[in-house]
Formats: sequence, C-alpha cells, structure tokens
Amino acid sequence: MIIKPLGDRVLVEPAQAEEVTAGGIIIPDSAKEKPLKGKVIAVGNGTKDEEMIVKAGDVVLYGKYAGTEIELDGAKYLIMRQSDILGIIE
Repeated sequence: MIIKPLGDRVLVEPAQAEEVTAGGIIIPDSAKEKPLKGKVIAVGNGTKDEEMIVKAGDVVLYGKYAGTEIELDGAKYLIMRQSDILGIIE
C-alpha cells in the first residue's frame, strides 16, 4: 500500500530506538527514548501559502510529540505537517 500525503503533510519513517544497556540490564521497548529523527518517505504538494522544502529521502529532526503514528504493512510511520519538522540533517 502506498500513502501520498496531502497538502503540507509529510510521511516519515522514524529511526529505530537505540539499544541501551546499563551494566548488562536490557531496557524494555516501553522505556526506550522515542527517536526524534527519521527519513522522509513521501511529501504532499504543499499549499498556496507554504511550498514544500523537504523531499523524499531527507533525514529530518522533529518535535517529541509531532505527528500521528500510523502502521502500514507492519511498519510504523509518522504523518505530520512540514511545520512540525525542526530541521534537515545533511
């Protein structure tokens, strides 16, 4: 299934949470820090007031509570407005 975001929305695949062990203790998924970066999978066409700056393939930083989580074919994605993106990692 393919999702094409509308307007100024962006589909982002979040980076995997890093495995952190503290002295041999394995931290469960629920306690891992949520990643704040991801790869842009698809972008909308923008709006008359806001042109799209990000493009598919960009690695971006976004806010902790940005976007809406969706699951597609077993993979988790975020769909958010371009204005929720804080920056592009080059």
